[in-house]
Amino acid sequence: MKTLLFLFVSIFLSFSAGAQKIVRVEPLSWWVGMHTPLTLMFYGENLRDCSVEVDQQGMSVRKVRNAESPNYLFVDMDIAPDARAGQYTLLFRKGKKKLTYTYKLEGRREKSAGREGFSSADMIYLLMPDRFANGDPKNDATYDTAEKPDRNDYFGRHGGDLQGMIDRLDYIASVGATAVWSTPLLFDNEPKSSYHGYACADYYHIDPRFGDNALYRTFVTACHRRGLKVIMDVVTNHCGAAHWWMRDLPYQDWVHQFDRYTSSNHLFSVNMDPNASTRDRMVHESGWFDTSMPDMNLNHPDLLQYFKQWAVWWMEYADLDGLRVDTYFYNEKESMAEWCKAVRAEYPAVNIVGECWTTSPAQLAYWEAGTKNKDGFCSHLPSVMDFPLQSVVCKALTDDDTSSDSGMKLIYRSLSHDFLFDDPRRLLIMAANHDTERVADEVGKNPEKAKLVATLLATLRGVPQIFSGDELMFASKDLTQGHGGLRVDFPGGWPGDTLNLFDASQRSTIQQDVFDHYSRLFNWRKTESVIHHGRTMHFAVEDNMYAYFRYDDNGAVFVCVNAASQPCTINWERYDEVLRNYKPEGKDVLSGRSVTVGHPLYVAPLSSLIVKFER
Repeated sequence: MKTLLFLFVSIFLSFSAGAQKIVRVEPLSWWVGMHTPLTLMFYGENLRDCSVEVDQQGMSVRKVRNAESPNYLFVDMDIAPDARAGQYTLLFRKGKKKLTYTYKLEGRREKSAGREGFSSADMIYLLMPDRFANGDPKNDATYDTAEKPDRNDYFGRHGGDLQGMIDRLDYIASVGATAVWSTPLLFDNEPKSSYHGYACADYYHIDPRFGDNALYRTFVTACHRRGLKVIMDVVTNHCGAAHWWMRDLPYQDWVHQFDRYTSSNHLFSVNMDPNASTRDRMVHESGWFDTSMPDMNLNHPDLLQYFKQWAVWWMEYADLDGLRVDTYFYNEKESMAEWCKAVRAEYPAVNIVGECWTTSPAQLAYWEAGTKNKDGFCSHLPSVMDFPLQSVVCKALTDDDTSSDSGMKLIYRSLSHDFLFDDPRRLLIMAANHDTERVADEVGKNPEKAKLVATLLATLRGVPQIFSGDELMFASKDLTQGHGGLRVDFPGGWPGDTLNLFDASQRSTIQQDVFDHYSRLFNWRKTESVIHHGRTMHFAVEDNMYAYFRYDDNGAVFVCVNAASQPCTINWERYDEVLRNYKPEGKDVLSGRSVTVGHPLYVAPLSSLIVKFER
């Protein structure tokens, strides 16, 4: 595998003449038959005022634009509708000096534009590559990357990679997942804490410690063979301080710059607050997320076009099924709305979910496409992450005080805000992810409560997502270490591990019991259209028991979650307004037993009942 540095040097030496040199071109390639306009960004030495032309028919230059730096050239291209896939030679001229660059147009996959993204029919398995499995120890350190591996360092590189992910896809599928969301795999070359990948140093190359671009495509293909969709985690709000362009920005306003370091104020409400000051909005939007994460200026038209093409390039190159956008509402909101609209113009049925971390349902709904906002703003963002629900799922299971607004009443109250959303079934729901506390930690390592979390995620409206290891009761290694402590390695993912939890025979009785509950529920869920698309009717919480239906014209699923410390009796008459529309005989999804409406039925403490009824 060629390292990034070798690739860059090779390009630099291969295309040089006189004082002009081309070091890199982005996007790396393109395709015929695309809807998205193409602007090539050339970077090299002294490219200012070069003219550019194409020798062959099918591809031509519409406009050439200088940047503030003399080392960039932005070239708007036209690709004819009948252009053929192949190599196209671009000729650069400056005075008497000339140089050439060969650019590739590829043929598109059949029906590429019509691909369908992830939806409420899916369950997403979230993993962090560095902490999941190490399939190729030889790439743990490379000479052209700054941080070297140290598995004992909570915030260091541990060595997980793409090959490890490929090797464990059968395990992921066995949990009942139908989609995989991996935290960023792109090159992150920060000198420390680079394992998470959220400080990108190169938007067009996989980090060599994870593998390379070709291996990423292999991973996606391997996922598709197993019925797993792939969601790429992308970051438009910021790059990493080690990004190559930080040494020579094309424009000084390519990133937001201040006289001294200025952090975002993290005031999410300023995006929709009619009373917010202009300064507060500016600091929220333009302030840096972290000292190692320069804030991008998406109001710059060339940068916005760069990010539109980048998203489309990875979708097409790797055959992706969707995108998850990190720190979504830190971006310039109108520019991001244009970005979403552009990606969806190329792939109308693809899904994009934004991380809009607020526990306010009203503020979250503001970001969902279709919401009729008072200020007229439309995000064009199909899905958002349901942090209001996430914030109460585990909390509802740790408080048995039925005299106040606590316990399962928290979940009832959360879903009572569904009137705010254009379609709450598009919300991504979760109890935990890589940035939150782990489920096992939150429920006091109680396996019965952990199973109730799975019941809720598998049956509530929305697109469920689980965090790798929650299905096996993973807990933080050291809660004092924050993210570094909760993002634990998956035992068995590394050569020499003494315990392999990918192997069912090595799990404890409790771990296997929780895993079986997850697997049974989410594999059942795969074919239940009423869960994917049905309506919801829930009933007021009584004695910390929460009951609800997912129903449509063909059937209904009755769910009872008893979070109390004593058993509860099902009062069938209470649910007659739904049940009278279906046959009285149903099937207990978890046990397989028959259930008859009207017959006495008890639900044990800290357990759930799921019954499927037919029309």
